[in-house]
Parts: sequence; structure tokens; C-alpha cells
Amino acid sequence: MSKKVACLIIHGIGKQKEDYAESITFELKKQFSYSIKDKSKNPEKELIIEPVLWSNVFQNAEDELWERLKKGGSLDYRNLRRLMIDFAADAIAYVKIPNDSHAYDAVHSMFAKSLHKLSRLAGAEAPLCIIAHSLGTVIASNFIYDYQASDQKPHLIPEVVRKQSTDTPLELLETLSLFYTLGSPIPIWALRYNKPKFGLPVSVPSPKLKNHHPKLKGEWINFYDRDDIIGFPLKTINEEYNKAVTADREINVGDIFSSWNPAAHLGYWSDSNVIIPIAQSLANVWIQINS
Repeated sequence: MSKKVACLIIHGIGKQKEDYAESITFELKKQFSYSIKDKSKNPEKELIIEPVLWSNVFQNAEDELWERLKKGGSLDYRNLRRLMIDFAADAIAYVKIPNDSHAYDAVHSMFAKSLHKLSRLAGAEAPLCIIAHSLGTVIASNFIYDYQASDQKPHLIPEVVRKQSTDTPLELLETLSLFYTLGSPIPIWALRYNKPKFGLPVSVPSPKLKNHHPKLKGEWINFYDRDDIIGFPLKTINEEYNKAVTADREINVGDIFSSWNPAAHLGYWSDSNVIIPIAQSLANVWIQINS
């Protein structure tokens, strides 16, 4: 029986539908299957993809807040104000503050829950790829960092998050091989750690990957569009990020209406410049572990 590859997808800011990852899942599987079609009888079954839907953690509160604010009086630009609540509120609410990490932990619980399902479907030691967009890149980075630092600081993983896991190597992120950040605001988040350091990056691949797949190398590719005001390069944050990030890859995403302006931020999920190289890397991982 062949060994499978696991992929976790994390959305960014704003209200999301449960099927938000269907399009990129379909395209990734199609490109992945094409790359290994001569090596597997059922290539589409060799890649297991699971999305994380974390926006529901904040949605009810955001909806209630908006209803209250509308009662305060006449407001101009109501649709834009509603978008502001849906988008900016996610980032503000997620911030971990002293003595109150409820929202932060709730989001990470959703992350851990999806990892648990992925481990069950793909296998406890399946190589793990994480694809994250927008605020999802910050969430993924924080989640990975907390687990990688938990050997020295166990308190970083609270019980509400731990209870979602059965502590398989995949769930503990020991098999993390590939990390793809799309339109990432991680540099803005790095301001929390002040200069000159601006924080520390996660390690990709996981330092423990060699215990499970000694031949895998891994990579962290950061995709950004110069017109996307939320997405930035990462390697120039500091020397640690320069070493940790394999490459900052500038691409042009979006359609004729968005590829030349900040709306490009919403175009990563469907862009072939993102999907094809990621699918090829996933295929290369599958080929290596099944050789």
C-alpha cells in the first residue's frame, strides 16, 4: 500500500463558506494526479486535503456587533463598514492578550481538530503540507511556533487545544515538510516584537521530520503580488527569516479587474502560478516517500 501525502488549507480574514477550499482542492488534486499518473493506479487518492474553517469562531459575535451598531444612527458606507467588521475584526479578535487567550485558543482548537482528521485519513506519519492565506498565514505560523517551542514551554499548548489531538507525529507537526504562505501579513504581525529582531520564524521542515522521513528536504515558499497591500516578502524581515524562508516568489494574481490593484489579495487560491508549483512539490514528496 502506498504512503499518502497530507495537505492542510487555512483561509484568511473575512466570512467564509464551508466549501471555500473546494476550488483549490480540485485544482491541486488534478495537477498532483497528472504528475504521478504513471506511478499510481489511483493518483487522486494519494493526496489527502483537509481545510480549516476558523472564521466561525468570530462570526456570531461580529454579526451581533453589527446589529447593535446599526441601531446607533444613520451611517454612511454601510456595506464598507460591514466589510470592515468582517475583515479587520478577525485580526483584532485573534490577538492573544495577557490573561485572556480564549479567541486565540479557540482558533487553534479548530486548527488542531482539522489536523486530527487529516492524520486519521492520511496516516499518522504522512508528510504534511500547510497552505495558508492572509491572516491564515499568521495563524499557521503561530500554531507551528507554539508546537515547536512546546518541548521547552508546555504551557503554550493549552488543554482546550491538546484535547483535539491524539498526539500522532502529524498532529504534533513533526512531519511538517512544506509551508506555503499566500498574501501574508506576517511582517505587520512582526511589529509586536519590535525592532531590531521583529520575531522569530518557524522551522520548515520540522526539525523532527528526519525521524520519520529522513530523505525529505522541505521548503517554505512565500507567494506575494506587488499590488496586494496585505501580502509582503518575508526574507528581509531579519536574518532568521532570511534563512528560514526558502524563497519569496513574486507573482501576478487576479483577473483583469483585480490583478492591477489591492483586490489581487483575493486571487491566490485560483492562480496557476500558485497551484502548479505547489502540486508539483506535493507530487515530488509522494514520489520520494514511495520510492
